[in-house]
Formats: sequence, structure tokens, C-alpha cells
Amino acid sequence: MRLVRHFDEVPSELRGGVIALGNFDGLHLGHQAVIGEAKRIAEKEKVSAGLMTFEPHPRLFFQPDLEPFRLSPFRIKVRLIETLNVDLLYVQKFDSEFSQRSAENFIEEILMGGLGATHVVVGDDYVFGRGRSGNAEVLAKHASRLGFKVTSVPELAGQGGARYSSTTIRDRLADGRCEDAARLLGRYWEIEGRVEHGDQRGRFMGFPTANLPHRDYLHPKKGVYAVRTGIDQSGQTIWQNGIANFGHRPTFDKKDVILETHVFDYEEDLYNRHLRVALIEHIRPEMKFDNVDAIKAQIATDCGTAREILERYDFPAAAPFVPVVLSS
Repeated sequence: MRLVRHFDEVPSELRGGVIALGNFDGLHLGHQAVIGEAKRIAEKEKVSAGLMTFEPHPRLFFQPDLEPFRLSPFRIKVRLIETLNVDLLYVQKFDSEFSQRSAENFIEEILMGGLGATHVVVGDDYVFGRGRSGNAEVLAKHASRLGFKVTSVPELAGQGGARYSSTTIRDRLADGRCEDAARLLGRYWEIEGRVEHGDQRGRFMGFPTANLPHRDYLHPKKGVYAVRTGIDQSGQTIWQNGIANFGHRPTFDKKDVILETHVFDYEEDLYNRHLRVALIEHIRPEMKFDNVDAIKAQIATDCGTAREILERYDFPAAAPFVPVVLSS
């Protein structure tokens, strides 16, 4: 996959292809349907298949003081897109100048002039251009004049009629409904980052934790989770069962938000290692305890609960995604 940040730098061999448009936050199953359609058309027409996305997320540009909401910060989104085997990822900088481009200018200068798109694929609710004035109908209106085709992928729904949408997934995670979010994502939602040094209270209590900062991600429901932890090892991700707490650690009067992960039956040093933590099931809310002994007793109970939960799943030892079985 070739990653390009300026439309005038698209290699000639990747121009003239099929382009899927979207923010693709979380790269959920609805996004994958749009991208899959772009790949299908590209294969049929024997041209390149590409994606166009935006950075920063437009919502973050217009409302910079929002609480963290992203399901997949940029680097993670790129990794997810790489697994889909597209030829081109074009990342458009979303700044003040770009935000003022009209829908027509966007089509003519970037899609046609820059990318040379011969076919554009969007979800049927996708909007673009100044004032969100562009959509699939606007694309179709200009298609014949400029010599490209448009495909609009209908809205899809998962089990129980829930929409495949980033907003719906955010709501599920805020409620601690990990399995429901996974059914829309096609995988369990992950938090990843490099392990930082903490207060080492977990080690003192017999449950050493790997601490991950939580700066750019959506905040899921605070509390304790059964998790799968992916540990980078010799270029591979090795998955281990574990337990994690996401929150403020009120017993110790902490104000920052952090994810603390204890990996079961694992003795190696994790400091400065890159981890992926998949939230499998929310066990209980975050609590404040009277003393350290009460915390240790509760952690022991939580670990037993997490082990029981994780034993119900048949996880592979290593996989790029932690799988979930989707109901038809």
C-alpha cells in the first residue's frame, strides 16, 4: 500500500483508479463494505483500488475542544487499512483552506485533477465540501460531465438492526457493551500504545500492570475489563489473556485517565513495549476502596471472573484482529 499526503504526488501508475471516500474512523463493517465494493470494481476494471481519508478528523478540526472520540487514531487507522490490501491510501490534510473548498472544487481539483479517479465509491450517507453540501447525488451530477462513475453503497445494519456506524459503536463502548461494539466493528475494539512507567502499586500488590496513556482515544466505560493483550515480539503480535482497569484510580486520588493492564501468567518486562489491548467484556464499574487489602481482595476476585469469561472463547494464539463470531 502506498501512502500519499499530497494529491500532486500520486504516482502515475496509481492514478485513474477507483477511490473510496470516507473518514473511516474505526474501520467498521460498514466501512469495509464500501472499501470492498471499491476493490471489487477495481479488480473488474483492472485498475488500482484506493482510499481517501482526512487528517485530522473533520469533527476534531471544527470542534478542537471536544472530549476524545476517535475509535482509531491515525496510526492505528493506517494499520487497519493496510490489512485490507488496497493499493493507495491518500490522506488529505483537513485544515482551514481545505474546509472552504466547495463540493465542486473538491471533485474537480482533487478527485479528478489530483487522483484522476475513474470511479468513486461512497456510503449513501457520506457528505463533503464546504457546508457539507456534497453527497452521492452531487457526485453523480458531475460524473458524466467529468467522465467518472459513482457507486453509492446502501446503509447496512447488524444484528438487531443496529447501524454500522462509528457513532453507534462509540455509544456501545461508552455503555461497556464490548460484544455489541465488536459485532459492528467485526473485531473487538482495541486500545494500543507504548507502556509507560507508573507508580508500581500493582506490582507491590502482586498484580503488576502495564500502563498505557489514553490521550487520543474515545473513553470507554470506566471500570474493569476482561481483555486480550497483544504483545509485540520479534515482529509478531502474541496474544495473552488478562484484565484491565480503565479510569482515574479514585482510591489514590488520581485525575488523569489511564488503562492499566495485568497480563495473566506473564513474567517478562513490558516497559517501553508496544501493546494492543482488546476489550472483551466489562466486569464492573471503577470503585474507590478504603485500603490496600480491600483492593487486593477485589483484584483477586476480578482476575478469577476475567479468567472464567475468557475461557468461553476460542482465541488463536496470534492474529491481526481478535475475532468475534458474527451472527447472520
